[in-house]
Amino acid sequence: MASSTAITKIDLGADGFKKIASGKVREIFEIDSQTLLFVATDRISAYDVILDNGIPQKGALLTQLSAHWFKLIASWLPDLRTHFLSTTLPPDLPTSLPFQQLQNRSMLVDRLRILPLESIVRGYITGSAWAEYSKSGTVHGISMPKGLRESQRLEKPIWTPSTKAEVGGKDENISPDAARELIGDAVARRVEEASLAIYEKAHAYAAERGIIIADTKFEFGGDVETGEVVLVDEVLTPDSSRFWPADQYEVGRSQVSYDKQYLRDWLTSSGLKGREGVSMPEEVVAETGKKYREAYEKLTDSKWSDTA
Repeated sequence: MASSTAITKIDLGADGFKKIASGKVREIFEIDSQTLLFVATDRISAYDVILDNGIPQKGALLTQLSAHWFKLIASWLPDLRTHFLSTTLPPDLPTSLPFQQLQNRSMLVDRLRILPLESIVRGYITGSAWAEYSKSGTVHGISMPKGLRESQRLEKPIWTPSTKAEVGGKDENISPDAARELIGDAVARRVEEASLAIYEKAHAYAAERGIIIADTKFEFGGDVETGEVVLVDEVLTPDSSRFWPADQYEVGRSQVSYDKQYLRDWLTSSGLKGREGVSMPEEVVAETGKKYREAYEKLTDSKWSDTA
């Protein structure tokens, strides 16, 4: 990616900005009572653990790819509100801000109440879904057809939510019924419908560009005043999705991917899965960055060097 130095920490406190939250990747600051500033660092996590070093320019790539998807989603599903406002910083911000660090990796968004749920859609059986199915014939407690093979496309995409853990905690796969108990039946129904609709549109869009979106994770917020369910956070990035090259897809095995799978495989083969305090070697940093960049370029029809 463009810069050789990963930005893993961003602190705007000295510039008078109140930090609202710090996630695995993003730092969230208050602009005003209705607006937040999302800043994506170059941190990367796997198996719910943040690695000690990051992937240079990853935060900028995630931000620009999310912005691309938010604009597409607005055209596909105009009745679905998103929190996205702009990737342009307000002109009246203090001149002391580290604008060079913030450039391309910042997003202005509506301030909303976040639902305590990861909204996962799976179109193929892989990852933790395959592991559960292999043991019990279920995925998130949902009974599945017999005889499925690893990475097989499902007859239709399924909604498989999980809990949303605090930083340092572990997300827990739950059944759709448990999700309805957690956030209420009506809200869960809207989240499920929106998630499936976005996935189906995005899957078709990506397929035209040689990428299979095997599964993806969305997050939603609620507008207290209007009661709307609003799409928030990042969308359809290599951090939140499994992207497979269509020309190498083969049922019955794990797949080559444009996402964090290379990092996950290295952690597992090195006996480091789930461990704290792990730094990636340069080869893993470079290869992961390359895969993220390839995904960006295929999905946006543009070179990353033109954006970074």
